[in-house]
Parts: sequence; structure tokens; C-alpha cells
Amino acid sequence: MRVSSQDVTVVALLADPDAPTEIARRMARTLPDRLAERSGRGRRFDVEVVSEPFTAGTEDLSTLTRRIMDRGGEGNWDVVVALTDLPLHSHGRKLVVGLSHEHGLALLSLPALGGFRLQTRARQAVEEVVLSLAGPQATGPEGPPGGQPLRGPFIGRLAPVHPDQVGEEGIADLRYVVSGPRGYLRVLFGMVRANRPWRLVPGLSKALAAALATGTVATVNSTVWSLATSLSTPRLVIATVGSVALMIGWLIVDANLWHRTDEVSPEARKRAALYNASTVLTLGIGVVVCYAGLVVINLVWALFILNDRLFASLTRTPLHATEYWTLSWFVASVATVGGALGSGLESDEAIRAAAYSKREQERRSVLRDDRGD
Repeated sequence: MRVSSQDVTVVALLADPDAPTEIARRMARTLPDRLAERSGRGRRFDVEVVSEPFTAGTEDLSTLTRRIMDRGGEGNWDVVVALTDLPLHSHGRKLVVGLSHEHGLALLSLPALGGFRLQTRARQAVEEVVLSLAGPQATGPEGPPGGQPLRGPFIGRLAPVHPDQVGEEGIADLRYVVSGPRGYLRVLFGMVRANRPWRLVPGLSKALAAALATGTVATVNSTVWSLATSLSTPRLVIATVGSVALMIGWLIVDANLWHRTDEVSPEARKRAALYNASTVLTLGIGVVVCYAGLVVINLVWALFILNDRLFASLTRTPLHATEYWTLSWFVASVATVGGALGSGLESDEAIRAAAYSKREQERRSVLRDDRGD
């Protein structure tokens, strides 16, 4: 790293590929002006985005921090802020951000910011971190150089975030973590957001093709008509829940998405539970979106193909709007089961690509390789 000159502070946003890089590039458009406005004193800021997989093969905070420090030493930057979409842990708690004022670097874990308004929260966090790292160094009897707590909307809006005691062996002199149920949910939703579950819809093309084919045939089947008209709303709800759960379970088993740990420590088990919960939620959201799409497609198909006289003669029920809706709802459950069977035609890599972000795919691949060795 270099020493600032001519009141210009050069900031590097070192971002993991995929979502972190996209977030970094979007915030880099407005970040220099916002930092200059908040800093005052005529200081100017230049922001550079560097996309590199700096978290490859490890989740250890000390290792990651040293990688960031080494990368910062290669560039002509004053401050380096690293962004990753991997969940990181510090002494059993979920890390939000770790700072080293001495080295002018910080590590920000995006999942710890939650699953909503991620771009805004990430920008606020980066602003506070840069202003803290680029500010005047201060050494006091109560902490390390530059160890003052962060201030501003980033801290105010993230109530569970608080300073963490950092050991002398670490490079970071200040860390913020989240803990407790609220912090767990924040990280969980952040992981699901990073996985972008809506990508599951186009990612499971063969499963969707099987579901659509099943729905097309079931819509014109007289036995299905009779079943649909005889089912009550609670039974239709049970059929929906059962078919969605079957689809999620089949995807997890068939593609080996369930994370198992060989470690016996409570922290390792909690981490595995967090990963598995994010998997279930990611798949659940994606499957529910597929289910809703099937209901709409089945309804359109039924409106086009069904004959009201034939339907009434076979079911002894007039074909009205309620019958169209009930039939489309029930057929969507049947089609989802067909889609679960069709998902077996997908490769494991295709399902993982649809269910996880690139960083999460890489992390799980490394874990599988380690267990294989």
C-alpha cells in the first residue's frame, strides 16, 4: 500500500466473483462522491474494483486477512475493503466486518448484512469502514491503534452488531459480529439471498419439462377432474405442501446437497445446520416459484382445452371459475411430483449451479475433495 498524496485516497474494493463483484461495481459509481462529501476537508477518493477469488479454499479469518494484506501490498492503494458472499465466523459468532487500521484493510461478509436491501446496506458498511480506515490514527490505553467503534447508519440500522474482542494473534484490531437468534436469521437470509434462488427455475430445465408434460396430460384426464372436484381446500393444501416437500427432498438427496461434517465440535455442527438451512430455504423458494408458475400455466391450458359440457357430464359438476382454479391447483401438485422425477435427469453440477452461488459451489467442492482425501 502507498501513502496518500495530494489529498487523494485510493480505495480498492477486492470482491469475490459473482454477486460481490456486481455489488462492488454498482457502489463504485457513487462511492467517491459520497465519501468526499462525508469526509470533508477537501479530500478526494478514487475507487477501484478488483474481482478475485480471494476466499478460494478457505474460510479461516487469519488466512483470508493475510491474503488481503498481501494483495494490498501489490497495489497502489491506501485502503482495501474485501467483499465476500461466504458466511464467516469469529469465536462461534457470525462475522460482519473485520478491520485492521494498521494495515488499512477490512473484510466484509455480505450474508451477515441480511437478505433485504443488500446493496444499500453494503454501501453503508463500506462507507463507514473506509472513513474509519482513512481517518487519523489514534492510540489509546483502551485499544489498539485506530480501534474506535464504527458510527453512522451502518451501525444504527444493524442493532445486533457489536465490537468483538480480537486476540493479539490476529491481524484485525476490530471486528463486528452478530449473535443470537436474530443474528442467525440475518446470516441465513443473507446466504439465501446470495444463492439467488430464483435461478432454480431456468436451471432445472429437464425437471420443468417433465412437470409441464405431466400437467398437460393430467389436465385432460377425467380421473384427475373427479379427484380435483372432490378435494376440499385443506386436502389441496396438504397436496401442495407434500409435493413441494417431495421435490425439495428429492433434489437434496439426488444431488447430494446435504452438508455433513466430520467434526464433533458444537461450532462445526451449528455451521453445518446453517448451511443445510440455507439449502432448504434456497430450494424451497425456487420450488415454490416453479409451483406458482405451473398453476398459472395449467390454468391457461385448462381455459383453452376443457369442454364445459364434457366436464359436467363426467364429474356432475358445472365448469365454473372455482373448478378451473381447483383443477389447476391440484394438477400443479401432480406436476411437481412429475418434476421431481424429471430432476433425476439433471446432472448434479446443473442442480448445484442452480441452487448455489459460485462461492458456495466452490466451498462445497473443496469440502467434498477434503473428505475424499
